[in-house]
Amino acid sequence: MAKMNQDTYAGGGVVDQVEADPVNSRNERSLYAARLKIFPQRVSGAFRRLKWLIMLVTLGIYWVTPWIRWDRGPNAPDQAVLVDLASRRFYFFSIEIWPQEFYYVAGLLIMAGLGLFLITSVVGRAWCGYTCPQTVWTDLYMAVERRIIGDRNAQMRLDKAPWGFAKIRKIATVHAIWLLIAIATGGAWVFYFADAPGLAVDLVTLKAPPAAYVTIAVLTFTTYVFAGFMREQVCTYMCPWPRIQGAMLDEDSLIVTYNDWRGEPRSRHRKKSEQQGLDTGDCVDCNACVAVCPMGIDIRDGQQLECITCALCIDACNNIMDKVNQPRGLISYSTLQDYQVHASTAASKGREVAKQEQRRFSVSHIVRPRTVIYFTLWALIGVAMLVTLAMRDRLGINVLHERNPLFVTLSDGSVRNTYTVKLLNMLPELKTFSVTLDGLPGAEMWYAGAEEEKSRNLIVEVQPDRVRDLRVFVVMPEGARASQDFDFVVTDPETGQTSSADAQFHGPTR
Repeated sequence: MAKMNQDTYAGGGVVDQVEADPVNSRNERSLYAARLKIFPQRVSGAFRRLKWLIMLVTLGIYWVTPWIRWDRGPNAPDQAVLVDLASRRFYFFSIEIWPQEFYYVAGLLIMAGLGLFLITSVVGRAWCGYTCPQTVWTDLYMAVERRIIGDRNAQMRLDKAPWGFAKIRKIATVHAIWLLIAIATGGAWVFYFADAPGLAVDLVTLKAPPAAYVTIAVLTFTTYVFAGFMREQVCTYMCPWPRIQGAMLDEDSLIVTYNDWRGEPRSRHRKKSEQQGLDTGDCVDCNACVAVCPMGIDIRDGQQLECITCALCIDACNNIMDKVNQPRGLISYSTLQDYQVHASTAASKGREVAKQEQRRFSVSHIVRPRTVIYFTLWALIGVAMLVTLAMRDRLGINVLHERNPLFVTLSDGSVRNTYTVKLLNMLPELKTFSVTLDGLPGAEMWYAGAEEEKSRNLIVEVQPDRVRDLRVFVVMPEGARASQDFDFVVTDPETGQTSSADAQFHGPTR
């Protein structure tokens, strides 16, 4: 159990001195030691409120999105966001992505990567501290613990207490809620791949495909283990991003920083030290920043791989500074450049002058060459994708030449080639397309099932949001050259949109 002492400061502020050790400090960390439990203390403040808000928004989006309906007409699914593996489609509200349009998904991934680079170069590992699924679900699990067991001290007492009915009841309740959350997490994921209401009924009635139950089981297990037991170890040992993020940072990146130029030397009995004329910094060595850290580190030891930039230590320290009548910002978002300027000012002009000149957040922290380049690239890709989405054709044609046999010489001397032609109707309505030959003077064509309709122009109906396969025969009169290039052209008579596919006609070598 953590020991706590109190000290009184100017203005009557009372500060609890928490005996909290950073279990993941450089001196304590070992690859061969069993994990030491971390019991983060509850904290209030602006960054904690921001984390609560982001957690509610992200979890709400994750769990609610599959249930949003979007009317696409009678021939398409009405789920707003759906990855339809059976039909090989991705639906996102009014946008429908076909397999051949996978470059849009690639573009989104590139935008996500550039966005991550941009955010990291501005505010460090903000993704890790606020929106990473591991962080969000761990926060949720810790909130359940605090609700059932209590805050830090209550959890530490229960952990050391002998097994009994009260301990079993509390722990069983916590783990039961964790499992329900984990099941809901896995269950929500599979709803993105099938009609959510229908799949929900099938899951309950045990009629869903085995793949759905396997997926839910795997995600339930990983959520329960990662957020309930491994927590900070996932970030420290499993995630590669802490080891990559250093390349995204520069001297102007905002990172959570302990400003030791105003905090040192520390004193747990500052009032007595000041009465004795001793030099003391603003840090009262209360260990509040250590007690609230979900990663089990001491930010006063400097930048560390484990720090996820959640800024809870800032909230804890600001609360203490309010109690001891000192300006906030002993721990703050700061840049290396600002830190060096303030440290130099403190050394030359004194700590009080440096505190008065301590720089807060400004636009210049965001707008600088690196971030402008990242944002420009990110925006250009986004604009290019929007333009191509707005201008893309909703019909298409693919052609495959039959290779066995390559050509057939008919009894009258004419030559026939066979092609598999795929017509794509990417609209949720029945369409009638015109397929014509561009090139091959004198050639005619027909498709299997319509042999009597020989011409250079075929009229073909294609069902809504479907691909129609046609076996097309093209015949050239006697005297055809050994090889000729031409095009199949498909046209939508209603809109005038066209699409074409290259092909080659083969004949006997002369």
